[in-house]
Amino acid sequence: MTAQQAVQQATAYFDSGEFQRILARRVAWRTESQRDDRDAALKDYLQQEIAPQLQALGFTLQLIDNPHAAGRPFLVAVRMEDPALPTLLSYGHGDVVFGDDENWRSGLSPWQLTEEGDRWYGRGSADNKGQHCVNLAALEQVYQARGGRLGFNCKWLFEMGEEISSPGLAQLCQQQAELLQADLFIASDGPRLNAVRPTLFLGSRGAVNFRLTINARDNAYHSGNWGGLLSNPGTRLASAIATLVDAQGVLQVEALRPDSLTPQVRAILSDIEVGGMPGDPAIDTNWGEPGLTPAERLYGWNTLEVLSFLTGNPARPMNAIPGSATAVCQLRFVVGTDWQRLAQHVSAHLAQHGFHDVEVEFLRGSPATRLDPDDPLVHWVLNSMAATSGKKPALLPNLGGSLPNEVFAEILGLPTLWVPHSYPACGQHGVNEHMLKSIAREGLQIMTQLLWELGEQGTEWLAQHRSYAGGGA
Repeated sequence: MTAQQAVQQATAYFDSGEFQRILARRVAWRTESQRDDRDAALKDYLQQEIAPQLQALGFTLQLIDNPHAAGRPFLVAVRMEDPALPTLLSYGHGDVVFGDDENWRSGLSPWQLTEEGDRWYGRGSADNKGQHCVNLAALEQVYQARGGRLGFNCKWLFEMGEEISSPGLAQLCQQQAELLQADLFIASDGPRLNAVRPTLFLGSRGAVNFRLTINARDNAYHSGNWGGLLSNPGTRLASAIATLVDAQGVLQVEALRPDSLTPQVRAILSDIEVGGMPGDPAIDTNWGEPGLTPAERLYGWNTLEVLSFLTGNPARPMNAIPGSATAVCQLRFVVGTDWQRLAQHVSAHLAQHGFHDVEVEFLRGSPATRLDPDDPLVHWVLNSMAATSGKKPALLPNLGGSLPNEVFAEILGLPTLWVPHSYPACGQHGVNEHMLKSIAREGLQIMTQLLWELGEQGTEWLAQHRSYAGGGA
C-alpha cells in the first residue's frame, strides 16, 4: 500500500461516520478536572475509552497515579516494534474545563455531540478530545494499512489535569524519563492559524501570573473627611501599572522585553496573517508594540495584561478611600526572556518610578519553548502537510498561548512538532465549544500521511536532525 492509499483509507473511515461516533461517546464523559467530584470519570475515561483502542494496536499500558493531584492520573502506552526504528512520543489530555451547562445556547449541551453544518458542538470537541481522537485514528489507519505494523516505535502520554496547569506532569517526565525516551515528539493541541490553513507550531510562549498589592492602611476612611490627605491605593496602583504597560499596551519594563525576534523569525512571520476570519474579533491596529506586524506582536513579542483589578467594593461602592488595592497581571513571553526573575525586575522598575509601596508576588509561571525553525524535521513535516492538503501550511515559531511543551522539549529533550486540529474561534474554554468537521477530516488525512512517512523515512529524517543539531548541517 502507498501513502496515498493509506490516506484514502483514512478518509473513507472518517466519511463512514465512525470517527464521529467515537468522538460523541468521548464527549459524553464529564471529565472536568476543575471539579472535585469527577475523579471516577477522569480515571474511567483513560481505562474505558483510551486504553482499549491502544491495546488493540499492541500497546502495553501503565496507569500511573498523580502524587500532586489525586484523581488526575496519567496513562503511558508503549509499542516497541524494533529498537532500531525511530520512536515517536505523542500526547493528549482527556480532561476538560467546566461544562458551564446552563449557559450553552438553546439546543446544545456540553455533554452531547451536536452537528450543525460544519460544526460538532460539545465540551472537549476542540480541547482536546477531538484532537487526540484524530491522531489515534491516524495511528490506527497506518497500523491497519501496514498489516499490523506501524514501521516505527510509538509511545503515548495522556494526562487528566492539563486544564488545572498539568500538576505532576513535569515530575512524571523526570521520574519516567527512560520509559518515555523517544526520538521526536508530535502531538496536537491549541488552534491552527485559522480555519482554512493547516498549521505547524514548534513550541509555545511562556506565561507568568503575578500579583501587585498596595496595603496603605487597615481601614477605609470617609472621602469627604480625608480626601486629599490620604493616599488612594487604587489611584496609586493604577499609576504603578501604567509604568509597566502604557495606554497603547506597550511593555515598558526593559528587562522583560525580548531579544529573540530575529530576522529569521520575522521572515517566517511575514507569511502569517492574524485574524480576519468569521468569528474573530477585530484587531486594534494601534495596540501593542509599535513597528511590529500583528503576527510579530502575537508570536514573536512579549505582552503584559491586567487580568483583574480590585479596590474598594465594586458591588457596593462607598464614599470612602479604600485601604488597599490589588491586581493580577500576566506576562506572555517568548524564548530568551528572564521570566524567573520577573518579581525582581518588576519591583526594581516600580521603585525607579517611586512606587516603593507596591508588593510584587510571583504566582505561577511556565517557560517559553521553540524548536529551531530550520531543523530538517520542520521541513519534513511542512512538506508532508503541503503534499496532503494541497495548501501551504502556516509555520509558527511558537503558539501565542501556552502549553506544557517544556516537559517534552527540556526535560525529555525532544524536538517538538505540534499539528493542531482546531481553530481560534472554536469556543475553547467558553460556551458552545465546537470542532469543525472539515478540519478534523483534513487533520486525519495530514496525520495519516505524516505517520506513514515516519515509518518509511523516519530514520533518514532523524539522522538529518541529529546532524543539524550537532552542527553537521
